[in-house]
Amino acid sequence: MAERRRVAYRKRRQNRLSIILVTMVVIMIIVVVGIGSIGLLEKRNEQRETINNLNEQIAKEHERTEEIEEYARYTETKQFIIDLAHDKLGLVYDGETVFKEEDND
Repeated sequence: MAERRRVAYRKRRQNRLSIILVTMVVIMIIVVVGIGSIGLLEKRNEQRETINNLNEQIAKEHERTEEIEEYARYTETKQFIIDLAHDKLGLVYDGETVFKEEDND
């Protein structure tokens, strides 16, 4: 009988040790996964910020494209030619008076 008790006691002790070891391994796995998930969350937030910045740049480029297209349409008008002749060539209509500023240098 004493021998049976010793064997049963050893088995219980081994079972407890096995449970403790398995529990420690599970806890270590949880810690490692937790640390990894924190890193992934930080990376995800950085990527979201990058996406937002890129979307802002895209919106600005669309606005710039519209401005360029509008200017291209303007350059094909008669008003553009008139404005260019006024500004660059100094041409005026008949009867139009031109005033020039004096240089006070």
